Amino acid sequence: MEITIRNGTPDDIPAILGMLDSSVEWLVAQGRTGQWGTQPLSRNAGTVESVTRYLREDATFLAEADGVPVATLSLTDGPGAYLAHLDPGEPERYIHWLASDRRYRGHGIGGALLAHAAEETRRAGVSLLRVDCYAGDDGKLVRYYEAEGFSRVEAFTVGERNWPGQLLARRV
Repeated sequence: MEITIRNGTPDDIPAILGMLDSSVEWLVAQGRTGQWGTQPLSRNAGTVESVTRYLREDATFLAEADGVPVATLSLTDGPGAYLAHLDPGEPERYIHWLASDRRYRGHGIGGALLAHAAEETRRAGVSLLRVDCYAGDDGKLVRYYEAEGFSRVEAFTVGERNWPGQLLARRV
């Protein structure tokens, strides 16, 4: 399988929302509903707005396997508003919406996108790459990022549900 990475365009919105929905379906099947809930993210207006905004800002990348879009991430200059208080005190690049079509799980596609994000960060003259993720349930997602070279920075909670999160960082 040949993996290529390209810039996303607004035409990719349906594919990206499909990847997010695939991820939710996979999480629900495992009984891990705390991360993104039980409903398809494509039905959430805030998610659709976020995905659309990042595409319009030219901040989204897609990984393709043999020409088929199978994973995505967005890369911006900072976190969402819920973590704005955790200013690193230096320029950073920040990963949002890393997701894949779960049928392609285990092929290293997420790692390829993270490596691409690190290279884009270096190319921008920035040495700090950060990401946050769901830290509940079995902690598997935090361990995934650690295996990809990220280190824990700070645990946090968001909203009335006290959604457990973990901020991670990597020097590039």
